Amino acid sequence: MTSTFSQRQAQVRGRITQAAKDFGRNPGDVTLVCVSKTFPAEDIRPALEAGERVFGENRVQESLAKWPDLKAEYPDVELHLIGPLQSNKAKEAVALFDVIETVDRPKIAETLAAEIKRSGRHPRLYVEVNTGSEPQKAGVLPQEADAFIARCRDELDLKISGLMCIPPAGEQASPHFALLAAIAKRNNIPVLSMGMSADFELAIQIGATHVRIGTALFGHRG
Repeated sequence: MTSTFSQRQAQVRGRITQAAKDFGRNPGDVTLVCVSKTFPAEDIRPALEAGERVFGENRVQESLAKWPDLKAEYPDVELHLIGPLQSNKAKEAVALFDVIETVDRPKIAETLAAEIKRSGRHPRLYVEVNTGSEPQKAGVLPQEADAFIARCRDELDLKISGLMCIPPAGEQASPHFALLAAIAKRNNIPVLSMGMSADFELAIQIGATHVRIGTALFGHRG
């Protein structure tokens, strides 16, 4: 597993570097988020041994089962929640995650604000935007994003440092990445989490600061 991960890591990091250079960007300005959701600790360890330190997980409960021990062993790990957050998991999420990428509705923003104030722990927060306005998908609608960001900042005193999106399956991703970048620019938000294994080079072209890559690093999940 270690050699396999190292080979995949070299390929992915090489592609990130090449894409950044091709589009006149500094490769160091693009952070690789290794999406380790559904993989057990023994599959994540080779990534840690290979030097990766930024990881993305979908579920709070799954993360609680494997990451406290790994983070104790590798205290410089930065853990991102990239899946939907339920209000009743906000306390655990604030305690465990360094970044919550899926702030997507008023209730979760209010719950996070209360828990951050109570705990004194301040994970970085990204707003998830449903760029395709898909009814089955989480995320703030694009036309509501500015008002939601303003409410988070002005009424709830939340520091929104990033935006995240997942373009609709089967659609060209670039218009969705461009839409997210435009929302970020007008709201003075520096971080863009967009792009996955199939389209991260395109995301880098349009300004991604974080790319979330799972399959190209860990292989297909069982």
